[in-house]
Amino acid sequence: MYPYFHELLADRKGGPVFTCFGPWHFFWIALTVAVAAVLILHLRRRPRQMRQKLPRRLICLAFGLYILDFFLMPLAYGEIDIEKLPFHACTAMCVCCFWSCHSPRLGRFRASFALLGLVSNVVYLIYPAGVMWHAVHPVSYRVIQTLGFHGLMSVACLLTLVFGDLGTWRQHLSVTAAMTAWAMLGNAVYNSEARLYNWFFVVRDPFGILPVEIAPFVMPFVNILLFFAAGMAVCKLIREVRHAL
Repeated sequence: MYPYFHELLADRKGGPVFTCFGPWHFFWIALTVAVAAVLILHLRRRPRQMRQKLPRRLICLAFGLYILDFFLMPLAYGEIDIEKLPFHACTAMCVCCFWSCHSPRLGRFRASFALLGLVSNVVYLIYPAGVMWHAVHPVSYRVIQTLGFHGLMSVACLLTLVFGDLGTWRQHLSVTAAMTAWAMLGNAVYNSEARLYNWFFVVRDPFGILPVEIAPFVMPFVNILLFFAAGMAVCKLIREVRHAL
């Protein structure tokens, strides 16, 4: 059965190619925005229990897609891509959001997990470099799984914040700092001369502004500052959305 599944899931070449800010990229962005808007309008007058249950179900679905990908990657690419380990904020917050739905101890950080998850997944949706670099057909498994996962996480995290607690700035700062430390651990363990993963951008400046020798000492602090500031801006925007609803 391997040849059948490999042919089905492998990167498709020939024909149109998925490009950043191309028509297929805008399709995924528009689809994510449309789904989020429809669900918010649908849930705004629903019972509180339903408004809390649906985001949790979407988180569970996103977590299921993430785990399923580890089983499908060997069929699609012939190997498991180490970069998919949860050391990027997108995937790490998926695990944390799922875990917080089942752990009272982590439940108090659910809003902070969702906030960092929303910011990081939206950033990837806007610039899906990991997909773009492979230059594959827009209907390839790589494109559908990656953009579908990040879109679903964006919607689930947004609903969690719109219809739930927004948490505190101390919790948000703590989660951002913990994510940075976790990414530094992943980079320290897995990076080698053969491949540099740069999880959560703590090893190298993605824009190439900082010198390579300095970036590992500066980027962790830059990341904490930028993601925390972005999170605070998102919280302010969500408060306005709540008021409008």
